Amino acid sequence: MNKNNYGRYSIAFIMLLSLLLFFFIWNINAGSIDLSVKEIFHILTGGNEDETAYNIVWEIRLPRITAAMILGGALSVSGFLLQTFFGNPIAGPFVLGISSGAKLVVALVMIACLEYSYVAGSWLLILSAFVGSLICMGFILAVSGRVKRMSVLVICGIMIGYICSAVTDFAVTFADDSNIVNLHNWSMGSFSGMSWENVAVLAGVVFVAMIGAFLLSKPIGAYQMGEVYARNMGVNIRLFRLALILLSSILSACVTAFAGPISFVGIAVPHLSKSLLKTAKPILVIPACFLGGAVFCLFCDLIARTVFAPTELSISSVTAVFGAPIVIYIMIRRKKPED
Repeated sequence: MNKNNYGRYSIAFIMLLSLLLFFFIWNINAGSIDLSVKEIFHILTGGNEDETAYNIVWEIRLPRITAAMILGGALSVSGFLLQTFFGNPIAGPFVLGISSGAKLVVALVMIACLEYSYVAGSWLLILSAFVGSLICMGFILAVSGRVKRMSVLVICGIMIGYICSAVTDFAVTFADDSNIVNLHNWSMGSFSGMSWENVAVLAGVVFVAMIGAFLLSKPIGAYQMGEVYARNMGVNIRLFRLALILLSSILSACVTAFAGPISFVGIAVPHLSKSLLKTAKPILVIPACFLGGAVFCLFCDLIARTVFAPTELSISSVTAVFGAPIVIYIMIRRKKPED
């Protein structure tokens, strides 16, 4: 049985890595200039003499692709941590309104900076998104202490999301005319405009948060067995929950700061990862979620860029098309309703 499990886990991770490589190459190739696999290899190794193609790949496509992989993985892991915290498979940064809260604060900071001709740096955007995430998370936790039904909590989260999105829309509408387009595109969700500087910052933040998530693998496994069991196993429940809140908020804030709100990735991918592995062991699910989120966002970003080119769709619209049916499926298949 153990050998069968190891075989299944190996096949699952090989499949995810293969899909990641496939969509990585496809995303590099897709665009106004078509490149063969051989040409892509030469460009990546510095052997291509076409300066235009070289700049397009290294300065435009690769930063965007790298950011999509890292942020997609971060969003998926954030969703898994929130699902563990609330004990519900449809809990996620977007559904609970956490992403919308982060979007609101980031939008206000961006507008304020643009008003005074100040360019908001990466760290300022991440900090703003983190503050917005914590504010919404605090409200959700306050509500969770008063309601016992998870369905009510989810509805409250959705309402928070609508309120934050509405306030963001008002703020964007009354922003300076020259900045409305950029703010609007960001508020709808997009991986466009990424630079290597952005990638370096978001990679550093996500890397640290992922280490924290891995260190929590054992407590998460105990917590999945029930709060009483986890406490008997020596888990400090209060500190453990605080760590989950901080890590999930950091990961979702990093995504929102650079790419805007992205819907349903944090719900759909953890479910698909656990279904693929046939296990909920955190030590396996966390890396599978990261790889799955990277693959999912690369696929959706490819569609967003190419289907109606040169017009680009918002990444959140595409992820909703593929992620929402999975959420519906999860809700239908649930054997025990929350209310």
